[in-house]
Amino acid sequence: MPVILYDNDSHLDRKLKFRMQFISSRFCTLASIGLLCSQLTLAQVAPGQIWDIHAQQTISLEAAMARLQASRYVLLGEKHDNEIHHALQLQVLQSLHQGGRKPTLLMEQFDTEHQAALHAAQTAAAGSTKDATAQAERLADAGQLNRKGWRWPMYRDLIAFATAQRWPVAAANLSRAEARDIFKGSKTVTLPTASPALFAKWEADMVAGHCGQALPANMVTGLVTAQRARDATMAAALEATGPQGAVLIAGAGHVRRERAAPLYFQQASSNPATITIAFTEVDPGITQTKDYDQEGFDLLWFTPAQTREDPCAVMPLQVPAKQ
Repeated sequence: MPVILYDNDSHLDRKLKFRMQFISSRFCTLASIGLLCSQLTLAQVAPGQIWDIHAQQTISLEAAMARLQASRYVLLGEKHDNEIHHALQLQVLQSLHQGGRKPTLLMEQFDTEHQAALHAAQTAAAGSTKDATAQAERLADAGQLNRKGWRWPMYRDLIAFATAQRWPVAAANLSRAEARDIFKGSKTVTLPTASPALFAKWEADMVAGHCGQALPANMVTGLVTAQRARDATMAAALEATGPQGAVLIAGAGHVRRERAAPLYFQQASSNPATITIAFTEVDPGITQTKDYDQEGFDLLWFTPAQTREDPCAVMPLQVPAKQ
C-alpha cells in the first residue's frame, strides 16, 4: 500500500518529514510481515498479523484497510506508550485519506471541557501558513493536552496529519475533575442498568488496573461508574461527528463492544457502522491466537511489545480515598 505523506509538503519542516518517513518505513516492515502472516496457523502469532475475530482467521493488510474504509466509526485501541501502535494508527489515517475520507480525529487525550477552545484554535488556523508540526503544538496547547502524562510528542504526528488534511480534531474524554467527582459520588450520571455479569467484568478490570489488589466494594462501584462515564462520553463524541464519521484514538479498554464506548451508542445505526481494533502486543509465552484477549473487538492487530517496567513493581500501590 502506498505511503501517503502530507499533500502540502511546503508547510512541513524537515524534522517532521523525516520522522514521518521513518515511522512509515517501520510500518511498511510490519505490513510486509502482515501479508506473510496470512498463511500462518493459530500457533504462529507474529507481529504484523491481523486476526479477524469473527471469522477466526488471519486477514491481509488490504482486507483490513478495506473494512476500515467502509466503517463510519473506526475505533483504534492502543497501549498508550507503544510507539508502533501510533505508527499503525498513522498508517490507518493515511489509508482513509487515500480513500477520500475526511473523518474527525477523536482523541482520548483531549478532555471535552476544552472542546470549545480546541475548535476555536482550528478555526483560527484555517488558511494558516504554519507547518503541520507547529499547528499540532498549537492544538495541544488549546486543548490543554497533558504533555507529560500522554508522553508528548508521541501523539503529535497524528494531530499534524489530521491538521494538514483539514480534518476536525476533537476531544473524546471526560475531564479528570468530572471523573473524580463521579468516583466520589458528588456528581451523578445516568447510565444504563448493567447485569451482574457485566459489572463483574468491570470490577475485574478495575482490580487488574490496581495490580490485583482487592478493593472495597464502594470504591469499585465508584471506579466502575467513572469508567463507564468516560466510555459514554466517547460514544456521544463519536455520534456527534458528521457524515464522514470518526477515528477514535483511545486505550484498548475503551473500544470493546460489549462493555466500553460502543455499549453507550444511542443510535441504532452506530454499532453496525463501527469497527473496533485492538493493537495487541505479542507475548513470547503466548503463541496461539485463541489465548489472547479477543472479547469485544473485531480485529486484533499484533505488534512487538514495548519494553517497560512493571508499574506494580516499581512504585507503591496507591488506592484513591473515597470521601
